[in-house]
Amino acid sequence: MARRVITLTAKQALEQLSRPGPHPVLRGDLALVGLPGVIFTPAAGRGLPGVAFGHGWMQPVRRYHGLLRHLASWGVVAAAPAVERGPLLSSRVLAANLLTTLDICTGVRLGTGDISVDPARVALAGHSMGGGAAVLAAAEASRVRAVVTLAATETRPSALDAARDVRVPGLHLAAGEDRIAPPVGHSEAIAQAWGGPVQFRLLPKASHLGFTEGRHWSELMLDGSAERGSHKLGRAFVTAFLLRVLTGERTYDELLDSDAKNANLVFQREALRSRTA
Repeated sequence: MARRVITLTAKQALEQLSRPGPHPVLRGDLALVGLPGVIFTPAAGRGLPGVAFGHGWMQPVRRYHGLLRHLASWGVVAAAPAVERGPLLSSRVLAANLLTTLDICTGVRLGTGDISVDPARVALAGHSMGGGAAVLAAAEASRVRAVVTLAATETRPSALDAARDVRVPGLHLAAGEDRIAPPVGHSEAIAQAWGGPVQFRLLPKASHLGFTEGRHWSELMLDGSAERGSHKLGRAFVTAFLLRVLTGERTYDELLDSDAKNANLVFQREALRSRTA
């Protein structure tokens, strides 16, 4: 008998996915296996989906702990390398470290040995230059199944050029009040160049740093600060997208398919695929 799919309304899905999920969460240190950074996992599970997350320019990884912990509570192993933290961030090096992070997640047993990540269910994500680095990494690694960016910036080498070679589904969330990386020349251009299924959403009230958490001295140099509304929308859409593409979860399709308030669906090309489709 076929499993019945229960689909929530877009509003219901947004409210549910913006809150912590059902799984207890464990936190670990990537430095124990040779790479500075942090990893959040569900308390148990074999063959879990996983995502490596790239931080923004001058942003410490702690500013994304809430998002990483949130994803883990929904069953996604989420890790972030704490590298390239100075002003001369190399997108190429960060991209390489994102792929190394995926290798660590899929190559070792996590927790007390009862947590593992399925190599066929991995994704890349990132904020600002970390988003651009995620695109660079995805263009080089066929094992990556999905990419998510938050207020992505163009990089050197070019994330826009790399986007043309990425064939997996991509979700790009742009900040409408972004004065650091205006969407038209950065995240929107990357999304327009995307080689695979893609969705581009604009959060009109968000700033460049709206997706970050807490306070940091870089706010004196950069535009924006942590925003509760951006956190809620970002967590809900990132979670829905990763569950859809990596696990085939259809409960939250209405959220992904709808033009949501304060998360405008600007354009979508091709339907989102899942690894189970």
